[in-house]
Amino acid sequence: MAARLSALDILTKGKDWSPDESSLIVLVGDDPFLARHVLGLIRVALCPDEADWVWAWREFSAADELDPRDVFDEAATVPLFAGATRAAVVRDADAFVSAARERLEAIAQASRGQRGVVILDVKSFPATTRLAKAAAQSGLVIDIAVPPKADVVRWLRGWAKTQHGIELAAATAQQLLDRLGNSLGQVDQALRRLAAAIDPAARKKSVPPEWIDDIVASSQEKTAWGMIDAAATGQTPAALTLLAELLEAGENPIGIGAQMTSVLRRVSSAARLLALPPAAGRPANIEGALREAGVAAWPKALAQAKESLTHLGPRRARRLPLWLLELDRSLKGEASRGLRARLALERFFCKMSGSAGPSTPAARPRGNRP
Repeated sequence: MAARLSALDILTKGKDWSPDESSLIVLVGDDPFLARHVLGLIRVALCPDEADWVWAWREFSAADELDPRDVFDEAATVPLFAGATRAAVVRDADAFVSAARERLEAIAQASRGQRGVVILDVKSFPATTRLAKAAAQSGLVIDIAVPPKADVVRWLRGWAKTQHGIELAAATAQQLLDRLGNSLGQVDQALRRLAAAIDPAARKKSVPPEWIDDIVASSQEKTAWGMIDAAATGQTPAALTLLAELLEAGENPIGIGAQMTSVLRRVSSAARLLALPPAAGRPANIEGALREAGVAAWPKALAQAKESLTHLGPRRARRLPLWLLELDRSLKGEASRGLRARLALERFFCKMSGSAGPSTPAARPRGNRP
């Protein structure tokens, strides 16, 4: 049984990749960026001449009243003269799969020959079903999702170079993912803005991490990151002012909480690493702990995280995940909107406001056990 292919691996190969002779291709996942680009590669492979796309490539939406016979007839029609392979694509096809499972099983097990291809775009595709087993055996199954263990930084650097003509340092790619998460569509748009802002003569030089906030981030994103940095270093009045600006601009309190979580969990992880005994793998210093916790390895990011950890101290830093969980529950419950949501966020800032003092173990040179 063949293993599922990763969309990231396919995009890395680009036009050097092409689907096999399968009669059924299944795209599984919910990342629209990956789905769009993988479908683009499949279309070029099946229909090399763009002039054939009008008749050889047809997309259906299962959200409409879709008759499965229309899909199968489209794929089964043999072109008389052209060399393109017909493709019938069904978007949001989960319900379509349930309604036409037996016919799809037969297609998956049959050789393509001169017939066309049925392509399904589904959110889930349990491997225990007969259709999934047939597709894995004779068809083609592609994961349209970012794998948790994928080296997204390495892929992103390659994508930036091949698609946008810019060189990203590893720390820059990590900074971009830290800011935007694994939403590859947003990341790609950010790369477009970055490429447009760079002089063509300077594109051979690696883009430094600080350019991400200067060029890529929107004004609201800059305000949010500034608010988080201020709150984590005890500058509570400044953090509250920036919070008010974000809420007045219509920013979602739950989204603000999610941004804080992405930053502060790394600070908390570093504090837990520094609390380990030497024999258990305690890092040699604060910088090492922060890098091991996932903080981007460039001076500004490390300095900011170190200042946050020093201010909070080991005890409060280790309690951050609990406080963040309480905040998330509150924002999704009784404090989901209005003044209650603002009060919940302000209370969280106040928990971080007190100084840990100069005697905090996190502020001492490493070599002493925290």
